[in-house]
Amino acid sequence: MPATRIERDSLGELAVPADALWGAQTQRAVENFPVSGWRMPRGFIRALGLVKAAAAEANTGLGLLDVARGEAIRDAALKVAAGLFDAAFPVDVFQTGSGTSSNMNANEVIASLALSSGAVRVHPNDHVNLGQSSNDVVPTAIQVGAVLALREQLLPALEHLRLTIQQRAHEHAGTVKTGRTHLMDAMPLTLGQELSAWASQVGHAAERLRDAERRLHALPLGGTAIGTGINAHPQFAERACAELARLSNVPFKPAANPFAGIAAQDGAVELSGQLNGLAIVLMKISNDLRWMNSGPLAGLGEIELPTLQPGSSIMPGKVNPVIPEAVAMVAAQLMGMHTTISIAGQSGNFQLNVMLPVIAHNLFWAIELGTNAVRLLADRAIAGFKVREDRLQEALARNPMLVTALNPLIGYEKAAAIAKKAYASGRPILDVAVEETGFEREVLAKRLDPLALTKGGIVS
Repeated sequence: MPATRIERDSLGELAVPADALWGAQTQRAVENFPVSGWRMPRGFIRALGLVKAAAAEANTGLGLLDVARGEAIRDAALKVAAGLFDAAFPVDVFQTGSGTSSNMNANEVIASLALSSGAVRVHPNDHVNLGQSSNDVVPTAIQVGAVLALREQLLPALEHLRLTIQQRAHEHAGTVKTGRTHLMDAMPLTLGQELSAWASQVGHAAERLRDAERRLHALPLGGTAIGTGINAHPQFAERACAELARLSNVPFKPAANPFAGIAAQDGAVELSGQLNGLAIVLMKISNDLRWMNSGPLAGLGEIELPTLQPGSSIMPGKVNPVIPEAVAMVAAQLMGMHTTISIAGQSGNFQLNVMLPVIAHNLFWAIELGTNAVRLLADRAIAGFKVREDRLQEALARNPMLVTALNPLIGYEKAAAIAKKAYASGRPILDVAVEETGFEREVLAKRLDPLALTKGGIVS
């Protein structure tokens, strides 16, 4: 049997692995919640460490912790934030809804580390958790961690994707292709214009995420159990949030109403909603790429995505649009995560939300998945696709919708008749228009020039 030691908490004695940094409350959670094997996200543990460091700094400055004990807690908490002791956080995501087990896990680990430093005796509740409750610490850690993940991971990835698309759009500013509405031929546009829509979508998604992020800066830390701030110094919230702002370079501040920050998770739900919006953007771009790449003979065949791997175990030479497919699956996953977070966001009664761990799990995972998918889409699909200009020109020449440009000259009904005849005969629209209208070929050619039509307006 593995070696153990005896730890004690308010429920009594419990055997804990001899070399574990955690104590009795963490061990109870490990034994009570053998559900998924999923531990709390690294970003959440990082934020939890930062919160504990900021709390120790605030309490030391207020004279509630002696300097030696305060510094020991702060140093240990920053090591937790840096990821040096992630293995000491074994609690399952599916635990008590307040996340108390994870908060106590942090308290016990930090107390052990502080004690091992040889400074002073540190108690998990009386010292590490001083002026705090799981009910304000866990929501605060969710907000802090989410903001940092956005700023360090997802938003830079989205800017990379936007610039990659924009670069390809500039390359193909003059590459004309058939537009499509309802998956049917429509008026022409340039490939650059088509790509510019994607770039704009990505940019707007990033703007919406940044806007949602601002509302996560107001932290419920200091509200303790239900928002009243019981057992916290009146200046604790201000000092702890100021220290969090210094440690993270994010303008965190105390929430104007800590009751709302503890009772509800509206900010996390809002952010999840914007991640859901991003998923829709990624799905749209991925599906457009798949259609444009389809074929290469029987589909649209407008582009060739980079060849990354064999596409079939039975059909030699087959190549599939694997990156857009993977990104589309990520988008579907993000949509499912938003459903989970939405349900969790309204799950609680009166003064406390009780699905905080599953909100943290899905929110942090969504940001990580989104970041990875966005970079894959940029680097392994959009940056390297080749344009099949011969296929674009072939489709353009036979596009009956070009006749729309003749409406001002010959009217809608006559133009429709020309379009039908051109489609039925498989002939270029220009040839049929010359026969049916009596206008000079040069006049009609100018009207029907695909590049000119991409600029909109009436051709003189």
